[in-house]
Amino acid sequence: MKRRELLKAMATLPLLAQSALSAKRKASDNKKLIKPARLVKGDTVGVIAPASGLPAADFDKALQNLADLGFKTKVGKYARGKNGFLAGTDKERLEDLHWAFGDPEIKAVWCVRGGYGVSRLLPAVDYKLIKKNPKIFIGYSDITALHTAISQNCRLVTFHGPVAASNYAEYPKNHVVNVLMNPSAPYKVELAPDNQAKESNLFKTEVVTKGKARGRLVGGNLSLLAALAGTPFGLQNVKGKLLFMEDVGEQPYRVDRMLTQLRQNLDLGSLSGIALGVFEDCNPRDAASSQSLIEVIKDRLGDLGIPVIYGLSFGHIRDQFTLPVGIEAELDTENAALTFLETGVT
Repeated sequence: MKRRELLKAMATLPLLAQSALSAKRKASDNKKLIKPARLVKGDTVGVIAPASGLPAADFDKALQNLADLGFKTKVGKYARGKNGFLAGTDKERLEDLHWAFGDPEIKAVWCVRGGYGVSRLLPAVDYKLIKKNPKIFIGYSDITALHTAISQNCRLVTFHGPVAASNYAEYPKNHVVNVLMNPSAPYKVELAPDNQAKESNLFKTEVVTKGKARGRLVGGNLSLLAALAGTPFGLQNVKGKLLFMEDVGEQPYRVDRMLTQLRQNLDLGSLSGIALGVFEDCNPRDAASSQSLIEVIKDRLGDLGIPVIYGLSFGHIRDQFTLPVGIEAELDTENAALTFLETGVT
């Protein structure tokens, strides 16, 4: 072999090794992904408050919501508690989380609301217990912290969707039932008609960078993703993943700060794509001295060279769909649709 040909062959070895390692990791990820069993009517779900609590009347309404879906409920010992802005002490809220996963009668763990406080629990969570007892875990907002930590430590598919206290109008109800009880794949999720009819600019879709993207779903509430960045519980390797994000009540400069933090902590350009939900109540208080939300999003995400769209039907809104964290999905910016390429439950 000539010297030049030998050097060329040697130069390709690291690339071949890297490709083989990447394929091995992908195969390993697919093999290790754990999917909980689907729910059926009459199943018992555990209701916990791992973050903030609710007034008694609102808690009762949340339980009625789950009953209307056809489920029996068991309430965590401390779920109705109150400890300032928390539902209980860290120890109490953690005990309820472990109880819900450990109780064999409970088929799903439903967070009653978000609020604040989940990230305080993460270092003490018994991930071995959760992995040993895989079951549906659902909620959004502050619950993002547990979605991210459980996904990365247990490889368990969890569900970014309505909390027990949410408004179960037709759109969110249909999607949560389809995803958790009547799964099918591929499953295409399109915009909620009522969201499209709203006059607010925040409910309008905006294609930042057009295209299609395919990858495993990761993400959740932007504030939580930014708060976890740089900790052992934040998103790690996002290469090839499909990132979804939403938030509520944040001024554009704060959204800018959080997206900047993620840019500096993660290689966002290595993502396959980004799907943004509705950022309700995120218009600037003083439009004359602030960029708009969309301008911030375009500035912080528009140069990544990957498909990005704003305004899909998820977030702190009534008509939100349920996203199985960890499954393979496809984003289509032209049609403002997200398609689940596999089910989140067995």
